[in-house]
Amino acid sequence: MRRTIFLIVIGLGGAAILLSLGVWQIQRLAWKEGVIADIEARIAADPVALPKTLDPEQDSYLPVRVEGTLGDRYLRVLVSQKQIGAGYRIISPLETDAGRIMVDRGFVPTDRSDITTPDEPVGISGNLQWPQETDSFTPEPDLSGNIWFARDVAAMAAALDTLPVLVVARQSTFDDAPVTPLPVDTSAIPNDHLQYAITWFSLAAIWVAMSLAFLLRARRAKTPD
Repeated sequence: MRRTIFLIVIGLGGAAILLSLGVWQIQRLAWKEGVIADIEARIAADPVALPKTLDPEQDSYLPVRVEGTLGDRYLRVLVSQKQIGAGYRIISPLETDAGRIMVDRGFVPTDRSDITTPDEPVGISGNLQWPQETDSFTPEPDLSGNIWFARDVAAMAAALDTLPVLVVARQSTFDDAPVTPLPVDTSAIPNDHLQYAITWFSLAAIWVAMSLAFLLRARRAKTPD
């Protein structure tokens, strides 16, 4: 009898813990979806002029429109695009009335080197971003080959002698071919809470099934032949 009670307590307790973890992940899913929806609405808002003072936390994803003259020099950040392969993000300096900033113009395949810079002033609409792409495993940039392995706003700004401000282009007033814009979106924001919830609920079902199996085995062991 005691063994049966013990198995019931363990079975129900374990199932309750696993189910509570699944419910928590469902709650996290709703929270994350709300955060993503808020960011998407912020990205799609009408662009405004570049603010005089910027906060990387408050102004991340802010849609802006900037005008100025692109510099001839640019940095290449190694990236990969599905169905295309490896290529580079082209980061150029832009001289504006508010100061010299950076523009992420978009993507070019690695075999394209015909990146031109218009002589006339340009207008660019896009979103402010301070991407967190570097960690302890990120290689140092190959300065001689002009190849960077992540967008490091502070380091890129120092290399291009600009303010630590990056506008990721969405639209431009000039034909920037062969550069293809890579606008800011929410695809890189992780949202695996549904998969986690399914995992916890599945484990709860397995735990209940195993607990029932142990109970049935215990009852059979008590039953005399």
